[in-house]
Amino acid sequence: MEKEATKSGNIVDFRVLKRLFQYAKPYKKQFYLLVFLTVFLAVLVPVRPELVRRAIDGSVAEGDINGLTFLVILMIVHLIVLAIVQYVHTYLAGWVGQTVIKDIRVKLYEHLLKLRLRFFDKTPIGRLVTRNVSDIETLSNVFSEGIAALIGDLLQLLVIMGWMFYMDWKLALISLSTLPLLIFSTYVFKEKIKVTFNDVRNAVSNLNSFVQEHVTGMNIVQIFNAEKRESEKFQDINKEHRKAHIKSVLYYSIYFPVAELIQAIAIGMLVWYGARGILNDAGQGPGLIISFIMFIQMFFRPIRMIADRFNTLQMGIVSSNRIFDLLDSEEHIVNEGSYKPEEFNGNVKFDKVWFAYNEEEYVLKDISFEVKKGETVAFVGATGAGKSSVINLLSRFYEINQGAIEIDGTDIKEYDLGALREGIGVVLQDVFLFSDTIKANITLGNTEISDEKIMHAAEMVGAKKFIERLPGGLDYNVMERGATLSVGQRQLISFVRAMVYDPKIIVLDEATSSVDSETEMLIQNAIGALMQGRTAIVIAHRLSTIQGADKIIVLDKGEIKETGRHQELLDKNGFYANLYQMQYKEVVD
Repeated sequence: MEKEATKSGNIVDFRVLKRLFQYAKPYKKQFYLLVFLTVFLAVLVPVRPELVRRAIDGSVAEGDINGLTFLVILMIVHLIVLAIVQYVHTYLAGWVGQTVIKDIRVKLYEHLLKLRLRFFDKTPIGRLVTRNVSDIETLSNVFSEGIAALIGDLLQLLVIMGWMFYMDWKLALISLSTLPLLIFSTYVFKEKIKVTFNDVRNAVSNLNSFVQEHVTGMNIVQIFNAEKRESEKFQDINKEHRKAHIKSVLYYSIYFPVAELIQAIAIGMLVWYGARGILNDAGQGPGLIISFIMFIQMFFRPIRMIADRFNTLQMGIVSSNRIFDLLDSEEHIVNEGSYKPEEFNGNVKFDKVWFAYNEEEYVLKDISFEVKKGETVAFVGATGAGKSSVINLLSRFYEINQGAIEIDGTDIKEYDLGALREGIGVVLQDVFLFSDTIKANITLGNTEISDEKIMHAAEMVGAKKFIERLPGGLDYNVMERGATLSVGQRQLISFVRAMVYDPKIIVLDEATSSVDSETEMLIQNAIGALMQGRTAIVIAHRLSTIQGADKIIVLDKGEIKETGRHQELLDKNGFYANLYQMQYKEVVD
């Protein structure tokens, strides 16, 4: 499995931040209110030390009980107002962050739905899960703990410094004398933790990719007795994850004690210098010293937090770059067509089509054929001959490199993509069922498809009886990937899923290759009625299932070698005859 590596984002990458904040525009009133509350908190928080100074050096020193009572009440009111504002600020920050990432997550998922299958062929699913879940979750912190909190911390520092110098500039200088040391240690910590956070994000992405792939392919792991080997691989990846997290914990465990020590030194110097002033009767009272101690604690806390704020923004930039790179991906089917026919006739034409999954190796070479309305055409050939690629191109799951594909005389690129795919019923060899009811797996959320229509299609393909025997019938939950159904039952459900849309073109890709003889007979009996008036394209390894086809096209290494009916091709004694003899020999043996 390919491990993911990412570059560190730039904390001043305003281009990315500007694009990110475009998603907050619909909620600009709430965002502006959040900024206002941030500024208000920055001004409100430093008021308490001043009230304490006036209470001690003023009311207590002068024995003014009424003045002291008033100041205490004022402190209580201040704390209540502060608590309320902090509550609203915290809730609003969380609301804005979660609402924005909800919108981004929806947009990202909708973008994924439009990407070419080629993109999913080369991109680990676990990595895409990380983009849509973990990376987007990181963005919420940009709004709730990043920009707004960082602005608040910086404003609070300015307000506190202003108060300190206003009250006593000498004590202010003594209190801030260790500030350069704290700033330096904070900078070092920020740079170290930034790299570590990137390592953590990479480790999470690699871990997600590995777990997703191996849980999905668990049957292969167990069949080949590879549990121990895969466990060892997982342990290696998990060690990298643990190592990255422990490194971040190490930096935190060093930085915060160092910051506390620097703060303690500042308080010690303040107390030493202030006590001398009190003893020498220099006009400094104990209330002033206490208020400065409170200011130091308030001042040093935001500086310690600024490192986290910057790293929150840093990770937000990293995650934003990842998400925007995915959103900017142009590997999607361009739906420029607008043609929406009321109904397909079913004429299909491939005209000198060339196709390659990568630009170097063509899997289809100069393919030309035509299927008339109501005809059944079968494609045969060895594995890798290019049979499945034909139907992938017909539904525009992939784009051709050269040539043209037409349905009813119109290039498929001129069709609206949704209308094109609705007109083609596809039954694939690898049946995928979602962890949901049979009805949901057939309709895929289309509320226009009634239960009666589902059961009618089920009866046509021979699936009605087994569906009715299941607990709940159409409401029976098939579990993940249809684990509670047999291979044949899953195949029949996929057949019903294709039929409920009443398509004029039916594509069967190895549709009966994985079912038992009884189920195959049910499908074969239904095919005759289902194909009446429809164009059918059948891809199969079992030549016995396509002997009645109007036309059989033999593919070999991406090229058409032979075309004709079953008996005609046997009489040629060529590729088809060799395939038939090999299968016949296997049956006889």
